[in-house]
Amino acid sequence: MVAQVRKVLKNMALSNQMYQMLRATSRTFTLSIELLPDVVGDAIAVSYLLLRVSDYLEDNEEMEAGRKADLLTLWADLLQAGQAGDVSSLTTQLLELKNPDEEAYVAQQAHEILHQMRTLPEPVQEIIVHYVRETTMGMAKWQNDGPIIGTEDEMDDYMHYVAGVVGYLITEVFAWHSPVIKARKEELMPLSRQYGLALQTVNIIRGMRKDYERGWIFVPKTYYEGAGLSCAQMFEPAYRDRSLVVVNRLADKALTHLDHGIEYIKAFPRHQHRIRLACMWPLLFAAKTLAVSRGNVAVLDNEAKMTREEVKRIMRNTTMMGWSNRWVNRYYQQLSEPVML
Repeated sequence: MVAQVRKVLKNMALSNQMYQMLRATSRTFTLSIELLPDVVGDAIAVSYLLLRVSDYLEDNEEMEAGRKADLLTLWADLLQAGQAGDVSSLTTQLLELKNPDEEAYVAQQAHEILHQMRTLPEPVQEIIVHYVRETTMGMAKWQNDGPIIGTEDEMDDYMHYVAGVVGYLITEVFAWHSPVIKARKEELMPLSRQYGLALQTVNIIRGMRKDYERGWIFVPKTYYEGAGLSCAQMFEPAYRDRSLVVVNRLADKALTHLDHGIEYIKAFPRHQHRIRLACMWPLLFAAKTLAVSRGNVAVLDNEAKMTREEVKRIMRNTTMMGWSNRWVNRYYQQLSEPVML
């Protein structure tokens, strides 16, 4: 399926190195990004890689929160500085870190990613810099405020910066590309935030255990304390029943965001099938993942996943029928049905 998708794509303006980095860091989002038309795909690819630099700084387990916040702020300043920014002031500090991986490699290539961004039309560059900076500064804020999320409002604030703002970014790029989408921008922007929050809430459910092990709790304190639990008890076998109440409450929240997210996709014109699909795939993957996660103790022990065959089936079905909003509604409801364990 991936090979078939790539065969129909245009010659990309960005270097092969950029797309190789993209494929190395995300299989799922690469499927969507490489489907996008013309400059749009290049713009979203660059945006994704710039955000991966921010993610690397946020998620690095070697650095203390204060240093992370400082480096995130430095990265935001370098984005703003554009041509004048000396990215080596960031990347030389990253050389001190151990355990290099694909994420570290992307961060070390920050200069080249910025160079590639500057090959894009100037209005697109302005969109990318504005929203990547906003996300990055939000991450810095939460490095100082975390690692415990107190309330659902605080969870939404964190998710707004790391995902809702990204929804704004992609919508602005789509509107730059298409006059029809630009005419619908006022309707699309609030839905794009919900789209981002939907994907991020499912990510939080998927990553509950791993986040806890690295010292972060994105589940609101009011959720688990409301179930009579401490954050540690959520992951203890003796408290499984109460912990699953918390998981299912998160799932209910995620489903609310997903419901808005599907409206976001349906608001795109049918003739923009590739843009619709590029947004549809992550959301439907999230809907299926949520269905698998609800009431599933695997979320507490490790994570719950959909199968590769399910991914291929969703891609195949939507490629054929994703132009129809009525069909998309039915298929979304089907995928959202809880899986019997």
